[in-house]
Amino acid sequence: MGRIVAVANQKGGVGKTTTTINLAASLAAAGRRVLLVDVDPQGNLTSGVGQKGRAAAGGTIYDALVSTTAVTDVTPLLLPTPVDRMWLVPADRNLTGAEIELVPLARREERLRLLLEPARDRFDHIFIDCPPSLGLLTLNALVAADAVLIPLHCEYFALEGLADLVGTMRRLRGALNPALDIEGVLLTMFDERTNLGQQVAADVRAFFKEKVFRTVIPRNVRLGEAPSHGLPVLLYDVKSRGAEAYLALAREVIERSAAPAA
Repeated sequence: MGRIVAVANQKGGVGKTTTTINLAASLAAAGRRVLLVDVDPQGNLTSGVGQKGRAAAGGTIYDALVSTTAVTDVTPLLLPTPVDRMWLVPADRNLTGAEIELVPLARREERLRLLLEPARDRFDHIFIDCPPSLGLLTLNALVAADAVLIPLHCEYFALEGLADLVGTMRRLRGALNPALDIEGVLLTMFDERTNLGQQVAADVRAFFKEKVFRTVIPRNVRLGEAPSHGLPVLLYDVKSRGAEAYLALAREVIERSAAPAA
């Protein structure tokens, strides 16, 4: 059964989309079947894998979420990506209005779960790229997910956003998704030369302990350039520090998933 992971942090600019694309591509390169789901109205995940402005026969994630009856088959929404074994449910700007259009719908916070649950047997990993907010779109992702992967920029304000997200997860466990867990905290845009970066990393590791990934994502120009070409960094420059870091993260994710099974 595939694992559904929401990549979330209510603070913007921490590397959510970059992490979603490049971790997924690295897992696909390792032979895993991966699905990307874009629920951010900005659509950066969609454009980052070269699918901006495209939609499958069934439309985009917007069409599935605001349908009068719940959609439970993801197949008509799937688009191929430049990476073998990696598929996408795209987003477009229509998603901006979904927060309002979802309000009167039945089971509005479960729409994404109902869509993705049947897809578990087709994919090993399903990643949901969330918007930088805690509205109905992110709520749908957290209700659908088994766990949350939290990218964390190593600066003070990022820690404040992290506290809010953890509080939201605690409330969700009590009401809508009792099994929701933290997949891991990922330190991104890390600069080992700064005292602040090292201090934030030390504080996060002291609090979250083994939930923090060993792998750290460094600041890397290639990671910033790759989305403009519609490619994961793995296809853009496989020898870059960014590509090596996400390949290492994929190995760590595979190790973690194998540990409970063992």
